[in-house]
Amino acid sequence: MRILIAEDDPVSRRLLEAKLAKWGYEVVVTKDGNEAWQALQEKDAPHLAILDWMMPGMDGVEICRKVRENIKEPYTYIILLTALQQEEDLVTGMEAGADDYITKPFKSNELKVRLRAGRRIIELQEELITAREALRAKATHDPLTGLWNHEEILRILDRELARADREGTTVGILMLDLDHFKKVNDTYGHMAGDVVLRVAANRMLSLIRSYDAVGRYGGEEFLIVLPGCNDTCPEMIGERFRKRIEGESIDTPEGMIPVTISLGVAASGKDKRRNMNALVRAADSALYRAKSNGRNRVETARDDE
Repeated sequence: MRILIAEDDPVSRRLLEAKLAKWGYEVVVTKDGNEAWQALQEKDAPHLAILDWMMPGMDGVEICRKVRENIKEPYTYIILLTALQQEEDLVTGMEAGADDYITKPFKSNELKVRLRAGRRIIELQEELITAREALRAKATHDPLTGLWNHEEILRILDRELARADREGTTVGILMLDLDHFKKVNDTYGHMAGDVVLRVAANRMLSLIRSYDAVGRYGGEEFLIVLPGCNDTCPEMIGERFRKRIEGESIDTPEGMIPVTISLGVAASGKDKRRNMNALVRAADSALYRAKSNGRNRVETARDDE
């Protein structure tokens, strides 16, 4: 584990660095409070820190206060190293946000034990963050394809429409359906059908821009949100999707399965489809028309849709 030390006295700093390195820590050394504060702002800053109370620039207590003012994850566990032993001084340090303190000259075993407690707290928090993110992913993603689920892709669309309204831009969407997917399930089985859905989803992801979003709308239907697309842009992108899916049969345990898609596309504008429901209805109508006209095609929503 990486650990930051901030100590202005060169002898104490070398002693502390040697001890920590011996115990297996990767030590980031700073010589005053300003250096320590800058190091703690780095993207890969250590999450365990030993700060001398008295040092040039910012002292240890001031750094504690600044760290706690900018609450972020993961947590930074701070131990104050101090020669002060008055009770009121120690209370001041803890109230500033220090998690623990150790007095100079420190005892090696005492420091080792206190660091172990700090490591355990950091590790527990990392486990909690991992569990929370797993729950968040489960709540917002489709378990089969890994795409955004129905609720989340609509939430994204609603957010992008609100942004477009503020900025005077447009949003395009593609409503996409795998052609005759029931026949795939009936002929090859649901396991093969699941493979088709996953591979199709991955092909869609390979075509979108970093700020686009793809969600499984339901069953074999997908919704793709395209911020900044005007009336003609979604149709061009839709055709690209159609060709990508059609271009190569999907390899499944039951053999190669040819797949095509039908798409309905629509875009928002200053005077039309400015809300989510209207835009989705327009794309859905265009998709229905694509199916009626023979499938494996792209249809654009008409002005009256």
